[in-house]
This record gives sequence, structure tokens and C-alpha cells, in this order.
Amino acid sequence: MRIVSLLPAATEWVCAFGADASLVGRSHECDFPPEILDRPVLTRPRVDARGTSAEIDRQVRTVWEQGLSLYEIDWERLRALQPDLILTQAQCPVCAVSVSELEAGLADWPAPRPQVLAMAPQTLKQVLDAALEIGRHIGRLHEAMSYLARAEKRLRHLRDFLGLRRRSDPSTFPRVACIEWIEPLIVAGHWMPDVVEMAGGQAVLAESGQPSRTITWAELQAADPDVLLLMPCGFTVAQTARELPELMQRPEWQALRAVQEGRVFVLDGHAYFNRPGPRLYRSIELVAVCLHPDRLSLELLDVQPWELQTLETALT
Repeated sequence: MRIVSLLPAATEWVCAFGADASLVGRSHECDFPPEILDRPVLTRPRVDARGTSAEIDRQVRTVWEQGLSLYEIDWERLRALQPDLILTQAQCPVCAVSVSELEAGLADWPAPRPQVLAMAPQTLKQVLDAALEIGRHIGRLHEAMSYLARAEKRLRHLRDFLGLRRRSDPSTFPRVACIEWIEPLIVAGHWMPDVVEMAGGQAVLAESGQPSRTITWAELQAADPDVLLLMPCGFTVAQTARELPELMQRPEWQALRAVQEGRVFVLDGHAYFNRPGPRLYRSIELVAVCLHPDRLSLELLDVQPWELQTLETALT
């Protein structure tokens, strides 16, 4: 089978299930695992993602106002690869090529047309269901089930170590706000409340299965979370750190309990939290370190500086 993946999470699942040799093309954002970086790149963004969150937001709105997609597809190169299966998403037009755009471009594709499989998970369970669906389509269902079984076993060990049980009351957990974008202020929805709960936390201002949403600073102040996690979509720790000085000048920021108590953390949203891929299991571990420093340490889980930093270390 010849597979083209235009979605980073799908690329990671394909490789996790041992089918990386079948991957013949990828999107510009498919950057993990490193072994697939030699595959042809088939998309190009119309937005420069190297700017600040406010600058990127302005670019996105400008492209949409022009009635354009945020991504261009190299159709000539895609046809030359003759894929049997194309993986994409039907969830967010900002994150990757949409299934509607792809199917429109395939309308005049000569027979046989490649099959299109689109991910659109809203919860952590749906992420895992979508992973199994990918495994089924690429003939790796057994490998997919084995991979998820091993990952779930590791997660159970983590939760047992923290004393978390299936019937634990989430209302007793630390209250956590996951910031998915800084300007405008957006709180992470979809699977992130599930990730937080699995790590022994209680997500505020967001519900499992509901989209990420724009909030006001007044809403964040009213929620006043115990822990604040900064994980802007597509941003590394270093990218987020560059926006911290301006963020910290806001009076609302200084009034937050998490800020005053030193419970603000900067995480790699690009690698771990924004993608519904296999590294979500690592995401749970990283959040658990932030929420339970009395029981977990960075050293215990071998957390690297590019994965997670405290506010203080991110500023240095």
C-alpha cells in the first residue's frame, strides 16, 4: 500500500504501527518521527508560522477574508506518487488540509482514485478509535491494538503511582486552564480535558469533546485556576517563551493564583498537545508532572527542557 499523510497525527500513527515504509508523501507539518523527513512534501502554508500569536492570527484572518485555504497542495506531485490511501482531517481548517478541499481536488482524478480517510476525533477515546481505524485501513490492526495496549498499560502504571482510580472524583483534582493560543486568548478543548483528567487534574473553561474556544481575560480571572499550562497550537517551548514578557505585563496575569503561587508551565504544544497522535500518552505524563510535583519529578519521567519548562526557566 502507498500512503500519503497530510496530517501530522496520522503520520505518527502510521509509523507507530510499523508502516512507515509505506508512507510515500507527507505534509510540510509532518515532522515526526525523523525517519520520514525524506518523504516528498506535498503542501505549503499561506501563513508564516514564525511570527507571534497575534501576527499569525492576523494572517489567518486575512487569508480567510480572501476566500482561500490556508494550505496549497502540490497536485502534480501528489498524482505522480499514485497513493492508494490519503490521510487527512475533517476537524480544523487551521490545522491541516481539510477533507472537503482534498475531495474537491480529487474529483477529476483518473481511476482508480485513492481512498481518503479523515480523522475528526473530539475526545481522547475518539482519538484512540481513530487510531484503530487507521490501523485497520493500512492492514496493521493487530499492531495498532498491541501498541495501544502497551501505552494503556504505561498509563495505568502512572495513575496507580499517583493513587488515581477509575472512580476518583475529578472535582477533588487541581483546577487547570490549558491555554491553546495567547492572542487572542483561547482555551484548549477537544481531547485536552480528558488528558488533564487522566493526569489527575480538572480542566476549567473547557469540556471534553467541545471545541477550543476564545475566552476573555475576565473569564480566566473568574476561573482562577490552580495551575496554568501554556501550550499554544503549533508552538514549541521556545516560541511560547518569546511571548512571555508581554504576557506578564498584563495586570490580569499578575492577579492569577497560579502565577502568584508559581504554578505556570510552558509545554511543547506542537509536539504533544495539539496533535491527536500517539504522543498524547506522553502529554498525560507531562501534565501529571505539572500537577503533582510532590509525587513526580522531571527526572523521574526524564522530562527534557524542550518538552516542558516552568515559567522561571522559560524566561531565562
